[in-house]
Amino acid sequence: MPGTLYIVATPIGNLEDITLRALRILKEVDLIACEDTRQTLKLLQHYGIRRPLTSYHEHNERRRAGELIARLKAGQKVALVSDAGTPLLSDPGAVLLERAIAEGIPIVPIPGPSAITTAAMAAGLPVNRFLFVGFLPARRTERRAELERLKTVPYTLIFFEAPHRLAATLADMREILGARAAVLARELTKVHETFERATLDVLAERMAGASVRGEIVLLVAGAEAVRSDPTTLATSATALAERVKALMATTGLDAKTAIKRVAEECGVSRRIVYRAYVMEKDGDV
Repeated sequence: MPGTLYIVATPIGNLEDITLRALRILKEVDLIACEDTRQTLKLLQHYGIRRPLTSYHEHNERRRAGELIARLKAGQKVALVSDAGTPLLSDPGAVLLERAIAEGIPIVPIPGPSAITTAAMAAGLPVNRFLFVGFLPARRTERRAELERLKTVPYTLIFFEAPHRLAATLADMREILGARAAVLARELTKVHETFERATLDVLAERMAGASVRGEIVLLVAGAEAVRSDPTTLATSATALAERVKALMATTGLDAKTAIKRVAEECGVSRRIVYRAYVMEKDGDV
């Protein structure tokens, strides 16, 4: 009988954010395939786990996938992990997964942390529907072409971005997507976790020439939130109301203070935000 391939989510920063099931699986498998053995070793040492490791990253993915499939067909249990978060979400693993499916090898997902859902939880933008884009192309021409394709998407857009490209990406977003609400989340679950909530133009100005470090998730309001007046923040009443509620839930602020803060962040009058919040409470939005 073939073994089992486990797709295991691991913490994105705080090592406490790992499930009991994930710890059990990592203790039981015959081999752990990871992007960077040094990163995974830190996690395993923290929990006193000693299992064989092998590297599995974008540069050796196709060659190593064959080796792992051979082990799985021989009956071994293999865990696939990324450096942080959920494997295959902008991380290696697709080749191994496709091969395992083709070979009829059992595949078991072990859910857990993800920078995508972590950022969405506290951003304050509508996330009942969202589109995860991942990393935009590094080249400016290709990046701008992709943003042109995305500018009519009606759902909140979620991106990953490298610190050294952040300023250029925000500048392109400001020009192509307009003055939309956006949230810059950095170092999620870590000591220096931050959420910057503003418009794309404000964020672009802040990040121009700034020295940025850490892991970055960028969330941008969808096209349906865009107002016809480009001088105001492009948000729908529902988006404004949800931002107020999210701010109250995550900070403990009262409604009046939260409404004031959202108005300042979004560049609209407090009256507009208040009306959106009241309408949503009454079920009129």
